[in-house]
Amino acid sequence: MVSFFAIFGPPVVTVFLVAFGAAAYGLWVTAKKPSWPARWAVLGGGAAIAAYGAGTDYGLAFTNPLDLCAEKTPDGVRWQSPGHATLTSTHVGSFPLSVKCHWSSGYSTEMVWPWASPLLYAGLVCCVGCSVLLLVKHIQRSQPV
Repeated sequence: MVSFFAIFGPPVVTVFLVAFGAAAYGLWVTAKKPSWPARWAVLGGGAAIAAYGAGTDYGLAFTNPLDLCAEKTPDGVRWQSPGHATLTSTHVGSFPLSVKCHWSSGYSTEMVWPWASPLLYAGLVCCVGCSVLLLVKHIQRSQPV
């Protein structure tokens, strides 16, 4: 049986983190009035962190990838119901995100949501690009005339 956290944990954690992050971001924007590149750098970093967390199911991919792949029968065998194949092995890649389940029937399934990697890369590009823009503006302002 798949663990209770593997089923209900990631959506609950996601909702909590989005609500907490939105509140913190709103307070920061209201109090400090940051520039648009600073805002986008924070949003891009937040999106990358959220995508990585959701893509790895908040650590379950690293701590117990078997729970993400298949249910465990009472005799300890993990199997997939549509093809009735048994799980032979798993492969977890931390970057880029990947949790592959290998089955006795010869095929493999990818457990990472298809939107997680594109959002991770887009968030990183946004965060790094805006941070570079902020750094260039800071260096230009600090140069003596």
